[in-house]
Amino acid sequence: MSPEEKFEDLVDEFTGRPGITPPGTSGGFGRTALRTNGRIFAMFVRGQLVLKLPGSRVDELVEGGHGVRFDANKGTPMKEWLALDTGSPQPWAALAEEALEFVGR
Repeated sequence: MSPEEKFEDLVDEFTGRPGITPPGTSGGFGRTALRTNGRIFAMFVRGQLVLKLPGSRVDELVEGGHGVRFDANKGTPMKEWLALDTGSPQPWAALAEEALEFVGR
């Protein structure tokens, strides 16, 4: 399954939950994002799933070789954003649940 198809499945899984807004409801940065109460928790950027997670969790996943800190083309990687490597065996839905919980706090 391609990363695009995996993200489409993720959107289908989360859309319909209370407070969740699917991609395509805004323009510019975050146009490919899943949001909870207006805040981005997961998005699809440059062919990768990007998630907002606690910095310590991002550290853990980066150190485990599952991705890199997301850089929004501003030259500085963001400490609470992970760009998941497409080859990572980490389950997208479980990571998105973690991101949703973190952003929803």
